[in-house]
Amino acid sequence: MRKYKQVKEKKVIYSLDEWKLIEERAASILMKTGTFIRQMSLDGQITFYNMEDVTRIMNALRIIGGNINQIAKKANETNSIYAEDIEKLQQEVTNLCRTLNQSVFTAQSNVA
Repeated sequence: MRKYKQVKEKKVIYSLDEWKLIEERAASILMKTGTFIRQMSLDGQITFYNMEDVTRIMNALRIIGGNINQIAKKANETNSIYAEDIEKLQQEVTNLCRTLNQSVFTAQSNVA
């Protein structure tokens, strides 16, 4: 069994302006320049997800989860539930879906 994997090396020459652009694009998605070039040459695109968006979505999910628990507890205690509670919950879920869609759209537009 071979100890080292076989590789092929190729020298590519860029102008200074091209190299600067490559460095900027790689830095914008937190990648090393060589990794960026390899990924772009193999796949033609890179999908980058901003974790700030994920944090915002997770916080919204925690709030909605807390509200669901409060409504379930209230419904169990009183054996009834108010329509306004359900409407509020539906509105929060709609807002969460909107935020998620915007995050995905933003992530897709950040594809280098």
